[in-house]
Amino acid sequence: MKIATWNINSLNVRLPQVLDWLGQHPEVGVLALQETKTTDDKFPVQAFADAGYRVEVFGQKTYNGVALISRTDWPAPSAVVRNIPGFEDEMARVISAKFGSVRVVGAYFPNGQEPGSDKFAYKMRWLEALRDWLRGELAQHPLLTLVGDYNITVDDRDVYDPIALAGTIHCTDEERAHFQGLIDLGLQDAFRLFHDQAKLYSWWDYREMGFRRNRGLRIDHVLVSTGLRVHAADCLIDKAPRKNERPSDHAPVVLGLKGPIPGFCA
Repeated sequence: MKIATWNINSLNVRLPQVLDWLGQHPEVGVLALQETKTTDDKFPVQAFADAGYRVEVFGQKTYNGVALISRTDWPAPSAVVRNIPGFEDEMARVISAKFGSVRVVGAYFPNGQEPGSDKFAYKMRWLEALRDWLRGELAQHPLLTLVGDYNITVDDRDVYDPIALAGTIHCTDEERAHFQGLIDLGLQDAFRLFHDQAKLYSWWDYREMGFRRNRGLRIDHVLVSTGLRVHAADCLIDKAPRKNERPSDHAPVVLGLKGPIPGFCA
């Protein structure tokens, strides 16, 4: 059984790609999507239902938008929360649900634009609010995973040119300190549990043949709680969809789990 995350960069454009990918990976029980860029009333619920999936959505026109797509033979989603409680935000960035005993938090972190900008300041406030909220979530849900587009690289291994991009957006000390703050809560970077090497990316710019030249960043992450870490079997980046015609600029990141997981059966 697997949990995946994918910034799809417009579900209206790439719905067939998502359905095709799910069809090729039936072991994925929950898929967190970011940048759906559609309102809840226009979300293609029926298309997913026809394929055997439930949906929990939190949409926004043109920008942002997140969703949790889950197989109907998995435990039904419960305790659904949209955005960060107590943090005023007009952007649709977070959706959380519990599947049996496993809490899945899907998030589209702010981009931040550039250090020193108003959008960067918003990103810092948002990250602080996320950490404060997750502290309580982890106390309540020991089996938790935080998945999504973080818009943060963890270290130089995650950057195609760490010298040229040092201190730029996604690579600043401030952003990485906030990532470390999530780790300090007791979360672990699932990908790095299994893969140490550099030049493994989840995002490539559309421009200048970024994907072909592997000029990328690893900014899509899966963090797992200590309780869930013992069930982690693998975590990988699936580059295949990035080769599609009109692809998202992001690739799915997939967490493999091994059971039995207490309180969870699928």
